[in-house]
Amino acid sequence: MVQATPFLLVLSLALVTPGFSAKKRCVLTGRWVNDLGSNMTIGAVNGKGEFTGSYHTAVTATTNEIQLSPLQGSQHRTNNKSQTTFGFTVNWSFSDSITVFTGQCFMDENGKEVLKTMWLLRSRVDDIKDDWKATR
Repeated sequence: MVQATPFLLVLSLALVTPGFSAKKRCVLTGRWVNDLGSNMTIGAVNGKGEFTGSYHTAVTATTNEIQLSPLQGSQHRTNNKSQTTFGFTVNWSFSDSITVFTGQCFMDENGKEVLKTMWLLRSRVDDIKDDWKATR
C-alpha cells in the first residue's frame, strides 16, 4: 500500500491541475516593439486569419520624414498550436517601397510572446538595369 500512495498523489495532481501543463496560445493582436525601437500595432485577427495594423519604423535609408505606415497580414488560421506562423506587408507611407515580413509567434520559457521574423524590402528603381539593387 505504501508504494501506491505516491502514484495516486501524482495522478491526482495531474487531474486537478490540467491548466499548468497546457500551453498558452501566442496572440498577434496588440503592440509590438523590436530591438531597434520600431513598433507596430496589430488589430484583431478575423476568422479567416486576416489582420490589419500600422508600423512605425525607427530606421530608414531615405531622407524623408518617417511616417506611420499601414500593414496587412494573415496568420495560419488552421494552426491551433501555441506558436502560430504569419506574414504581413507594410506599404511605406513615406517612400516608394514595400516590405514583406514572414515569421512565427513564440512563447518563451517565461510565457512571454516573442515574434521572430525575416523581411524583404523592395524599393522602386527607374530602370530594369537597376533591378539588382532594388531588393534588400
